[in-house]
Amino acid sequence: MNHFFLLVEPLQTKFINPALLSHRHSLSAPMFEGKLNLPEKACRAFPDRLGSLAAGFDIKDDRSGKSDSAFESGEELEILKPNGPGSAPESEDDYVEMMEEHFESRVRRNPKKYGSRLVSVKEVIAADDKRSDLEYELSQKEINLEKLQRIADTGLPDGGGLRATAWKLLLGYLPSCRDLWEKELTENRQKYLKLKEELLLSPSEITRIKDEVSNYNDQNADNDVDGPLRRQEISQEDHPLSSGKASVWHQYFQHIEIAEQIGRDLQRTHPDMKFFSGDAAFSRKNREAMRNILLLFAKLNPVIRYVQGMNEVLAPMYYVFSTDPDEQNAENAEADSFSCFVRLLSDSVDHFCQQLDNSSGGILSTLSHLAELLKANDEELWRHLEYTNVIKPQYYAFRWITLLLTQEFNLQPILRIWDTLLSNPFGIQDMLLRVCCAMLLCMKSRLLSGDFVANLQLLQHYPDVNIEHLLQVARDLSPDTSSYSLSP
Repeated sequence: MNHFFLLVEPLQTKFINPALLSHRHSLSAPMFEGKLNLPEKACRAFPDRLGSLAAGFDIKDDRSGKSDSAFESGEELEILKPNGPGSAPESEDDYVEMMEEHFESRVRRNPKKYGSRLVSVKEVIAADDKRSDLEYELSQKEINLEKLQRIADTGLPDGGGLRATAWKLLLGYLPSCRDLWEKELTENRQKYLKLKEELLLSPSEITRIKDEVSNYNDQNADNDVDGPLRRQEISQEDHPLSSGKASVWHQYFQHIEIAEQIGRDLQRTHPDMKFFSGDAAFSRKNREAMRNILLLFAKLNPVIRYVQGMNEVLAPMYYVFSTDPDEQNAENAEADSFSCFVRLLSDSVDHFCQQLDNSSGGILSTLSHLAELLKANDEELWRHLEYTNVIKPQYYAFRWITLLLTQEFNLQPILRIWDTLLSNPFGIQDMLLRVCCAMLLCMKSRLLSGDFVANLQLLQHYPDVNIEHLLQVARDLSPDTSSYSLSP
C-alpha cells in the first residue's frame, strides 16, 4: 500500500529527522514524486509559508545552514493512508480541501497546542500571493500608486518593512519614482534635524552656541591682542525673567508645560506594550522620539499646538516605521514619522481647532456628514439614535473621527484599518466616515434594542468585531446625498 507524508503541521510541530529538512522543498518535491501530484501554489505554501501569518515567526533561508525554527526533531511525521488507488488529490481545490480538513481535525483534538485562530490553506496561499504582488510592485522603478492602493486596501502584510514603505508612498512622503527615494529621504531627514536644533533647544543652549561661535570668530580676528573681557549685553527678549510675549524664554516656558502634558499622555499610550510603556531604555527612547515629534508639531502650529490624543494618532505610525527591518529606516523613524504625521493630519487639522468647530471643515460639520451618511444607508437606525435615544454623534463619534479610531481598537486591528484608510483614492476622511457608519450598522440589532445608557456605553466602548467584515460593510455603503464629497 502506498503512503505519503502530510506536512500540514502547525508552528509547534516537531519532526523526527532534521536531516530530512536540509532543503526546504526536499519533502514537497522528490519525496512526493510519483505519489502525490502537488499543485504549484500548494508546493509554494507548504512548508515555506505556513508560518508567514503567525506573529514572530521568522523563516530562515536554507543557505544559512540553519533549519527552519518551526521544525525541530522529536515528533514523528503522521502517515495518511489513502483509501485506495486514485484517492490522492488530482486538482488544486481537492488538495486544499484535504489539507484544511486534516488541519481542522488536529485543531479540534488539541486546541491548546494549535491555538484558537485557524489559518486556512487558502488564506496562507492568498497571503503569499499578496506579499509577492506587493514586493514586485515596490521593486519597480516607477510605482503604480493605483495598484498599490488596491493591494493596500485588502491589507498589507506584516514584516519585511512592506507596510512602512507602502504607507510612506500612500501619504506622499516617498515619490512614485524609486530613483528619487534616497535623495528625498536624505533631504527630509536633514530638514527635521535642523528644525529640532532650532526649535527644541532651550534659549540658554542657543545662546551658548551663539557665544561659542562669536568667541571663536573674535579669537581668530584678534588672536595676538590681549585686552579686557567683553561684556555680553542681554536684551529684554533674551532675559529669563521677561514676561513679554515676544520673549524667547516666555515662549520656552509655555512649551515646557506642553511638553509635560505630552509626557503624561505618552506614559498612557498602549500601556500593555513594552514598545511604548515601561522603564526600559528601549521604551524611554521611543517615548522621547514621540515627544520630540509632538512638541515640534505644537511649536510649528501655534494655533492648534498639541491636543490630547495626538499621541494615539502618532503611535501606529511611529511603531510601523521604527520596526522596519531596514536599519537606516528604523534609525530615522523619528524624522519620517514627523513628516508623515503632518501629512496624515493635513486634511483633518481643523478638527483639532475649537475656533473652527462650526466651519465647513470643522468637527461639527464632519459629524453632521456622518449622520447624513447613516440616514442614507439605514434610516431606521438613524431615527432610533436621533429621536428615540437622542444620542448625537458628538457623544461617541467625536473621538472616533479626531483620533482616527485609535482609541476604539487595539494596535494590530488599527494597522489593518489604516491600510484601508490610507489607500482610499478619495482621501482618508472619506473612508473614515464610511468605517464609522459601518461600526454603527454592525451594532444595529443591539442599538435598536438598547436604551440611551446601554447604547452610549456600547458606542463609547466599542466591542471586538471582525475587521474584514467591518471594512467590507464600509466599502459597500451608498454615498450620502450631502455636499460632502464621498466616493461613488
